[in-house]
Amino acid sequence: MKQPRAWQRMLSGRRLDLLDPTPMDIEVEDIAHGLAFVARWNGQTRGDFAYSVAEHSLLVEEIFGLRHPAAPAKWRLAALLHDAPEYVIGDMISPVKAAVGPSYGALDERLAAAVHIRFGLPAQIPATIKRQIKSADKISAWLEATQIAGFTRAEADRFFGKPDPALAEKLQIRLRPPREVRDDYTRRHAALMAKLA
Repeated sequence: MKQPRAWQRMLSGRRLDLLDPTPMDIEVEDIAHGLAFVARWNGQTRGDFAYSVAEHSLLVEEIFGLRHPAAPAKWRLAALLHDAPEYVIGDMISPVKAAVGPSYGALDERLAAAVHIRFGLPAQIPATIKRQIKSADKISAWLEATQIAGFTRAEADRFFGKPDPALAEKLQIRLRPPREVRDDYTRRHAALMAKLA
């Protein structure tokens, strides 16, 4: 029986094997483009543009930097890339991930490891840094939930935890055309890579 195709052709011309990804088939332009067109919250947000995973990733990296100003550029890069696998597997909301089961997590981990290696990070991010990025991710989710996804503060507090009020007041969700977000993501990636060089 013929094996089903497991690779996706990217706009860069790369063919990324989703089951066995290699770092050399990963380009930041493909990640930025894909994430700029993947909607968070399954598109159930207010506004004239979807809130993309690329915009979310920029916000998570900003929050991480505000909370950990002494963090080296490599961990800020890890924060920017924390959802990079979603450029090919999409953004599933948590209830769907739970229903799909552990196979989704394994696919996500393989892709993340390849992305990390491609950009000079360790395949596995240290647990402490991963927790710090996850904390920034939860703050971003709280902001998104309350500002554009229709959650009350009480609901957001219950699902994502209460963020630092000063931080919550300081950050505003932006809804922009995908091209702008894609270009900002690519620029931010280049700036962080330059700091690593």
